[in-house]
Amino acid sequence: MNDPITLNGIELTATPVRRQEEILTPQALEFVAQLHRATSERRRELLQLREERRRRIARGEDPKFLEETRHIREDSSWQVAPIAPGLEDRRVEITGPVDRKMTINALNSGAKVWLADMEDSSTPSWANVINGQLNLRDALDRQIDFTTDAGKEYKVRGEKLTDLPTIVVRPRGWHLPEKHMLIKGEPVAGGIVDFGLYFFHNAQRLISQGRGPYFYLPKIESHLEARLWNDVFILAQDLLGIPQGTIRATVLIETITAAFEMEEILYELREHAAGLNAGRWDYIFSVIKNFRNRGPRFVLPDRTQVTMTAPFMRSYTEQLVRACHRRGALAIGGMAAFIPNRRDPEINARAFEQVRADKTREANDGFDGSWVAHPDLVPVAREVFDGVLKGRPNQVDRTREDVTPDDRELLNIAGTQGSITEAGIRTNLWVGIQYIESWLRGHGAAALNNLMEDAATAEISRSQIWQWIHVRAVTDHGEIVSDHWVRELLEEEFARMPRFDGDRFDDAREIFEEVALGQEFPAFLTLPAYERFLREKVTEEELIAA
Repeated sequence: MNDPITLNGIELTATPVRRQEEILTPQALEFVAQLHRATSERRRELLQLREERRRRIARGEDPKFLEETRHIREDSSWQVAPIAPGLEDRRVEITGPVDRKMTINALNSGAKVWLADMEDSSTPSWANVINGQLNLRDALDRQIDFTTDAGKEYKVRGEKLTDLPTIVVRPRGWHLPEKHMLIKGEPVAGGIVDFGLYFFHNAQRLISQGRGPYFYLPKIESHLEARLWNDVFILAQDLLGIPQGTIRATVLIETITAAFEMEEILYELREHAAGLNAGRWDYIFSVIKNFRNRGPRFVLPDRTQVTMTAPFMRSYTEQLVRACHRRGALAIGGMAAFIPNRRDPEINARAFEQVRADKTREANDGFDGSWVAHPDLVPVAREVFDGVLKGRPNQVDRTREDVTPDDRELLNIAGTQGSITEAGIRTNLWVGIQYIESWLRGHGAAALNNLMEDAATAEISRSQIWQWIHVRAVTDHGEIVSDHWVRELLEEEFARMPRFDGDRFDDAREIFEEVALGQEFPAFLTLPAYERFLREKVTEEELIAA
């Protein structure tokens, strides 16, 4: 590891990676520092407010629509900004990390939008943070290619940027720090680093090519957190002399508390708002996390049985579409995570049918588009939305006034059909440890059981285990889910995990036991995982080799 260096007030503590000087210019670092100084205190306050709200829920206070913002919800006159260039048609969005190969594959996928993910499907190693920024800039300059060790070449097709999917970058959430960048000893927020570097280097590039700087905002828990992002956008545009309202943001409604403030979130971002997304997997995790010690009313069955037709999920998605279209914003549906297996056409046929049914439900409910994780799913989702949109770019005009906002139905967890099974416990143990192991090696998107998994799946897996143990849940065969029994199952599952040179399974198991079997419940498993990632002091060269 090199000695830390300080540039424009930012202390850089990581081992430098190739070409980082192209991203970490003095001007870019000063820009990030200005954003940090303007927001760090308020960010800390908002994270504290999260904890206070969580404690109130634990004491029995159910979330509900806010009385103090009733006037915003009841004022039918306000609308978000007009749809920005490149965001009019979002019928299929492909998601994935910003590594070089995925960047090229996403841009060649035929999707309308690429969610360039610096968050849940990306381990925030220094190499990944910097290389992700380089890959995005190289893609915009049409200077990106990739060759595998076997000699297979990847290049971006299309003559100009507007021939490709519109890029929408997802920075890290407010809770995640970037501990390789310090200002007066305090880590800069990971989201500020991701947003700031991308915006500084690429905002004008995007505008000059007929697009704009567009973002997905993750893990927001209240309209106050959306307000802070709006403040960041205003400051960033002022600092670079870019017209206000150029930025557009789509907010992931992936926390139960944000679901009660959807219109308020759009209102806070209204000059910069593009829409909302139904981040279904993190949403389920958020429900479990917030109500984990509230008893049987809030206990869900095996995660594979929690479908989008469950009453609380149905209410959430329908109210999301209504909130968006009432305000002129786009509503984007959830992820189809299936990865086609070219050696098993029967699995593919069944999975494609499930994806088609899921996307049909979303399109018929009024969503304007939806996510897929693999290029082979793009035609499936596109065919469904083509059939419903019938030549239109979206269906924002379908306002879903037939949906009545209902804060009680958002909490109808008990209406979910299903049971807890030993197989479900084993799956949670296996997937949770497998994912963390992949994350520790620098891969935040892991292909497991023909699904592309990110941190949300591991979060559901470990939080279900924690909740089932602490509420003494009972399986379909009458067994109490105890700490002792789960540890026995963990031993069996761990013994069958495939080991290899350089694996991180021992570390992954230790982290999983901490976040799933400990007395305390860490808010996000990526926080203790990130600490271990740093304590190991793995060099960037080793990360790249892994």
